[in-house]
Amino acid sequence: MIGNLETFQDELAASGFPSLVNKQAGPGFRGRIATRDLGPLRLVSLATPESSCIGRERAASDGENLAIKVMTRGRTRIEQGRGEAELGPADLVLLDPTRTIRFESTAAAHVTILVPRRELRIRPAQLDRLIGVRIDGRHGPGALVSVLVRESARLATEFREAEALRSAAAVVELIAVALEARLGDGQPVPDERLRDRIAGYIEARLADPDLSPPGIAAAHHISVRRLHKLFEDQPLTVAALIRRRRLERCRAELTGSGRTVTAVAARWGFSDPTHFSKLFKATYGYNARALVTSNRARATKTRTAGPEQDGGHQGRQQSNRWESRGEGEHRPPR
Repeated sequence: MIGNLETFQDELAASGFPSLVNKQAGPGFRGRIATRDLGPLRLVSLATPESSCIGRERAASDGENLAIKVMTRGRTRIEQGRGEAELGPADLVLLDPTRTIRFESTAAAHVTILVPRRELRIRPAQLDRLIGVRIDGRHGPGALVSVLVRESARLATEFREAEALRSAAAVVELIAVALEARLGDGQPVPDERLRDRIAGYIEARLADPDLSPPGIAAAHHISVRRLHKLFEDQPLTVAALIRRRRLERCRAELTGSGRTVTAVAARWGFSDPTHFSKLFKATYGYNARALVTSNRARATKTRTAGPEQDGGHQGRQQSNRWESRGEGEHRPPR
């Protein structure tokens, strides 16, 4: 939509952006904004006239998301944290909506993707090094993110539910790769190298039901106390990291396969289906079974798309039964 300054600010706030004061905005201000969701991600396309803005620090409780800003037209100079970025077309930058920000731009267009902070799993020390730093959008992983974000903003409404969830996971993973590449300019200290090695060890053994802090510590010839100390400044403890990565694997498999919840949970180390179901709902806000029900209903509808096909009436009855079984359940977000 196209709107004046007041309408534009209202739409920005509704999209999850912090309040900004534009020193150059006058009565003739006209901005364009379009918001689309892709699974847990929100993509906001903006077109603005020449601007000079400041956003004040916000409470940590408002910091559920981090933002990746991708330029499509014009130039912007951004200051946040210790970083200062000069962005041209295709360039991108990581921003924290809770921190003070200043920027000046020509008439410009850009896409900002709001990513749940928990999805990127960035450590506080890494965040400080990345905030407000330009990432080249024409070469390497940054170029892939730049293209993917711009195309996702244009095509997000064409995704079906399961496609949106899986595509969002791919976008987040690629953003993580680009951020890690940007961090690669500095040499990690020994603790970081060991922590990264342990994280890789965990990732490779998520399906092992015996994966636990004592076993991980023994495999790396360190004490359990030392293992926990390595992760004390991280967003997740060792046990919580194992649990979260297993849940993410389960969610991805339930979204794209026809396997039962119990089978998928067992495959990724959850031996108690009841405990898994409670944990899944507490983490994502909807039942794991809702993904299976949604997949089955969609597959049934596809098989019985036309009444002229053999067995069409029976297929419709079967589809209705699947749908009726899903009634009353929480459904995954669109």
